[in-house]
Amino acid sequence: MGGSTTVRDGTLSHGDFVASAKALIEKWKEIDVDDALPDWRWKPCCKMGVPSEEEGYLALEGVYRNHGGSQEQTKGGDNFDDADIVRDDTWVQSCSGNLHFYDYHVVYSFSYKVPVLYFQGHQSGGQLLTLDEIKEDLPSLSLKLLGESRWTFITREEHPHFSRPWFTLHPCGTSDCMKLLLEGMQDKDQQVRYLPAWLTVVGKAVGLKIPLGLHCNS
Repeated sequence: MGGSTTVRDGTLSHGDFVASAKALIEKWKEIDVDDALPDWRWKPCCKMGVPSEEEGYLALEGVYRNHGGSQEQTKGGDNFDDADIVRDDTWVQSCSGNLHFYDYHVVYSFSYKVPVLYFQGHQSGGQLLTLDEIKEDLPSLSLKLLGESRWTFITREEHPHFSRPWFTLHPCGTSDCMKLLLEGMQDKDQQVRYLPAWLTVVGKAVGLKIPLGLHCNS
């Protein structure tokens, strides 16, 4: 099958990307995830005006950071009461000037045959953050990785699904890195664990915490 063959050389077929993405979403729901992180979601794209489950991308949206501080998340779940809303709204309003909001999208690259991370940040008023402002929010470990790694460097490119510029981690060295990370795994494990392994590396580059439980077998 094409999926297992491509995984061995560090790339991923589009079909395996979709399968791995949906497996990651389900695994994310099962593990103990920090409250600072929302759920990953699959966002289908419209094909001839109709949503297509096979055409889409992974999205982690609504993550916010205190400017120059830690990763947080706005209340987006269902398990909280009116008192929680009042407390959270009061807190957010009181320090909204220090908040930066981030969205992360994982898109399949047909050119490189690997996933690509697109992301953007904006201030509470909606103004998009510059790369310098984003770097001010990153921990020192992320800045070190961006400065030293030969494959995790940030560029600005048009988002494939929005036709607007987003920041992205260039995918040119992804297949070489993933070939090393997945070496020795069974084919079926490689296909399922490709995205969690990849996400751990790219997450470090952009200051996104990925729970270790994502890598454990069910």
